[in-house]
Amino acid sequence: MLCVDIGSTFTKVLAVDLDTATLVDSVSAPTWASDDVGDAVATARSRLAALDPRAADAPVLACSSAGGGLGIAVLGNEELVTAEAGRRVALSSGGRVVGVVATSEQAGLTERVSAALATADVVLLTGGTDGGNPDALVRGATALVDAGWAGPVVVAGNAVAVERTLATLESGAISAVAVDNVVPRIGVLAPHAARLAIRAMFLEHVIGGKGLSADADLLAAVRGATPDLVLRGVEVLAEIVGEVAVVDIGGSTSDVYSVRPPDPEDAGLAREVVATGAASRTVEADLGMRHSAPGVLEADDPAARAARVAGAGAGPGEGVLAGGAERRRTEPGWVVSDAADDAGEWAVEIEIARRAAGTAVRRHAGRSTVVLAPDGRVVERTGVDLREVGLLIGSGGVLRHGGQEVADRVLAELVVAHDPDGWQLPQRARSVVDQDYLLVAIGLLADTHPEVARRLAVRIVPGPLGSSA
Repeated sequence: MLCVDIGSTFTKVLAVDLDTATLVDSVSAPTWASDDVGDAVATARSRLAALDPRAADAPVLACSSAGGGLGIAVLGNEELVTAEAGRRVALSSGGRVVGVVATSEQAGLTERVSAALATADVVLLTGGTDGGNPDALVRGATALVDAGWAGPVVVAGNAVAVERTLATLESGAISAVAVDNVVPRIGVLAPHAARLAIRAMFLEHVIGGKGLSADADLLAAVRGATPDLVLRGVEVLAEIVGEVAVVDIGGSTSDVYSVRPPDPEDAGLAREVVATGAASRTVEADLGMRHSAPGVLEADDPAARAARVAGAGAGPGEGVLAGGAERRRTEPGWVVSDAADDAGEWAVEIEIARRAAGTAVRRHAGRSTVVLAPDGRVVERTGVDLREVGLLIGSGGVLRHGGQEVADRVLAELVVAHDPDGWQLPQRARSVVDQDYLLVAIGLLADTHPEVARRLAVRIVPGPLGSSA
């Protein structure tokens, strides 16, 4: 089986032996070299076939982030409840959240909705718990009609308001599909049905609608957006090893994935009216190794900076880093060589990666602080509590190609036995690198070849567990 990730810059193809659940080999080809992404897949297939003839006619499973991925606008009733729930669901579905609008604020609603829709491919419409006020969901539908939206809508709100909502959307000639409410009741997040519907929208409106390829067989092989399938791979791994987190440091964004069972005590925490789902993903669009490298320096967290100074040192000076970040922004295709004379550039590369990972994981994990409430002192949390995560996986080109020393330096400061500032970082996690980019293959194979996916997942973890496959 060929597991294909069609990226905006490079297309990566992994050949997997289904009988032995092993990676035969992998190659990449530039996606940007042609207007048809199928050409990159064909190039990669031919290179693999030269290594193993079976690749010439092997079946394909694919995912894609080409064409800019899926832009999702989220409409919800309140900013801290259904709108926030919709944002979390959209991220876990592999989409880019291009706008979030709280429809309870009716002043200027049409204008705010129109702005959120400017770069959207699909709308996730939420609002109200099941059996609650039905007007919120209908108000969101009316705002979409008034804004002249002509794209698809996934309706995932108050069950008693769905019929009126669909009728309102139909009056504006807007196509829509209704699924289960993402917030059936306060303190509960139910993303599964909406996540599947958004995946279907991705296949129809991004892969099918943006003319990425004339190869009908390739388009039929696409199972979803790359981040969605990576999260599926993380879920498979979590079934084997327990709580797990992944930090993927890319050229434009740094994504953090985690799978951990929600803590029942969290439902009573202040301001946690939307529970954290078992599987979570956050995307930091200002943190990347190339296009957004300057953003890494601008967003550097003081706590992460203090950890570096106390640990492996401060790294290159700020002036050197600023120059290196600008070069990476203007030359996104530039690759640091292994030559000794590039030692300075490797120091910059490592430092940018350390800062990107540190800030991205802290944003995902959030903080735990003690506050005063009417009931006395309570613990208030934000983000996903990663303190009990047992496995931390690093991904991204800088980690895969930089070697163990680079990986150790980037990941070491993310495991903290005790953080005095309350950041909910892993306390005792084992750190490894997804060296062969297996998570994407695991996610692609999870539904059609679940046992192969599980055996591949075990291979990510070196040592006794990994060797047991």
